Amino acid sequence: MAKSSNPEGKPGVRIVVAGDRGTGKSSLIVTAAAETFPTNVLRLLPPTRLPEDFYPDRVPITIIDTSANPEDRGKLAEELKRADAVVLTYACDQPETLNRLSTYWLPELRQLEVKVPVIVVGCKLDLRDDQQQVSLEQVMSPIMQQFREIETCIECSAYKHIQIPEVFYYAQKAVLHPTGPLFDQESQTLKPRCVRALKRIFILCDHDRDGALSDAELNDFQVKCFNAPLQPSEIVGVKRVVQDKMVEGVNERGLTLTGFLFLHALFIEKGRLETTWTVLRKFGYNNDIKLSDDLIPHSSVKRAPDQSVELTNEAIEYLRGIYELFDGDLDNNLRPVEVEDVFSTAPDSPWNDVPYKDAAEKTALGGLSLDAFLSEWALMTLLDPARSLENLIYIGYPGDPSSAICVTKRRRLDRKKQQSERNVFQCFVFGPANAGKSVLINSFLGRPYSDTYSPTIDDRYAVNVVELPGGIKKTLVLREIPEDGVAKLLSSKDSLAVCDIAVFVHDSSDESSWKRATELLVDVAGHGEDTGYEVPCLIVAAKDDLDSFPTAIQDSTRVSQDMGIEAPIPISSKLSDFNNIFRRIVNAAEHPHLSIPETEAGRSRKQYHRLINRSLMFVSVGAAVAIVGLAAYRVYAARKNASN
Repeated sequence: MAKSSNPEGKPGVRIVVAGDRGTGKSSLIVTAAAETFPTNVLRLLPPTRLPEDFYPDRVPITIIDTSANPEDRGKLAEELKRADAVVLTYACDQPETLNRLSTYWLPELRQLEVKVPVIVVGCKLDLRDDQQQVSLEQVMSPIMQQFREIETCIECSAYKHIQIPEVFYYAQKAVLHPTGPLFDQESQTLKPRCVRALKRIFILCDHDRDGALSDAELNDFQVKCFNAPLQPSEIVGVKRVVQDKMVEGVNERGLTLTGFLFLHALFIEKGRLETTWTVLRKFGYNNDIKLSDDLIPHSSVKRAPDQSVELTNEAIEYLRGIYELFDGDLDNNLRPVEVEDVFSTAPDSPWNDVPYKDAAEKTALGGLSLDAFLSEWALMTLLDPARSLENLIYIGYPGDPSSAICVTKRRRLDRKKQQSERNVFQCFVFGPANAGKSVLINSFLGRPYSDTYSPTIDDRYAVNVVELPGGIKKTLVLREIPEDGVAKLLSSKDSLAVCDIAVFVHDSSDESSWKRATELLVDVAGHGEDTGYEVPCLIVAAKDDLDSFPTAIQDSTRVSQDMGIEAPIPISSKLSDFNNIFRRIVNAAEHPHLSIPETEAGRSRKQYHRLINRSLMFVSVGAAVAIVGLAAYRVYAARKNASN
């Protein structure tokens, strides 16, 4: 089969024809393929193929005939689910078959979750009663309002060869150049994602960055997309069309972004969707108006479970430049509208949803400082490197995308070396309900203390820069784990592989809170010992402004000494006394070997291994002595025999 030019990489377009019995399905298919009206037609045709040169897009078409008989309903459903487009037929001389489209056929497609373009075709146009002439628009407008999946409506006559080739041309076109992703029929405007993609293309083609496409830039764009230059008179004509309808679409430097978008809206309104789709596909976009997967280097982010991904200095410097470019008033405050503008060339703004929404510290004006902006990028790169790379490409990163990220050393090696050189550390925050986890995280983001208790239901992330002595900056990510989410987390073998340090928060005035925190500590430490992903741990005694429970000092001393970790760090969020907690978290993560707890089971396991190793050593030494002794005896015996 010849290779298709279909942008989705399919070998052709599969069109399924469905509709009530006697509406002209089979005659429509035969007449389209043979270009002659059949006198006798089979009740159900075998698959019919139109060659790739049948239409200008040069993509072969396979047409599937279907039966409307109840006993064939299963086969019909199967074919509809495999369709690239569906042609629904009604008979122009049988009004009841038109009514059945909205009462049966279109609801049936929705029931089967067939989400492909639908072409509604009125067959037997030659048989319609002249007394019942009504416009197609008048008949179809209410149905199209209700069923947005309808791409086109057309009437035809196989007997008189009226608009037969057009039926399957429109069906093929709806697959190769769909309207839905580009244009909102109701508002008659380009859809937001289409606008974002075209804006990115405009910026990429605006080589001198002056906000307009000059004649030379327009010509380069035309050659890239359509392999043919524009004549000077054609360029003048294009700009005149824009200027006549929209004065701001052209200025003294050339075609503006407004004019560029207007041109594409005009192409689509005139049915020339292939023009806009050709442009989008030349710049790597797929049918979802996202960059194709082959443009995003997913392979470069492969890593072991205990490795993470960080931005390189090259990428960070580029993002600094982006921040300065969009922080128009240079006040180190990127307002929400300016953040949206940064991502205005991406399909969506990636920070509008969890876990990134509200994950960084806000300025007094509700915006992002440079540190907060870079922190959000660090968080996205840590959690979803491919998405981070994708968005770097969308906002115009000029280098090789794989040069924007680096994979860190394995955490296991860091612990052996007793030093971590990461720039981004992830800290899991454990603790019982109402221990003060959320208050700690809010303080990390510079948010005011609140007495109101609101339990955390899902995992929550917070990210900020922590400044160490000497002006060194590290990025710290806090991940709050709700108490009832710990068991699920630890059910996965690799769950602690991504963790650089764990913090266990308890209410220092509540003995039951302390006991539960230590239980969680033992569970997490035990899981680390079992899986080989031990993590350094710190205990945080929150609410230090309240009186401690009576045995707090003895209990905490015992646990710290038994497990070989630092004594609990007292903090009071209410009094804003944090005891350098975030710096201490980073320090412990940088020197992981100093704070790894040891459980009783882990200690017993180590003693057992030491005993086994010692026994093996004795066995080895004994065996060596025996071998040496045997060798010495053989030498002695040989000499004795020689002397005799």
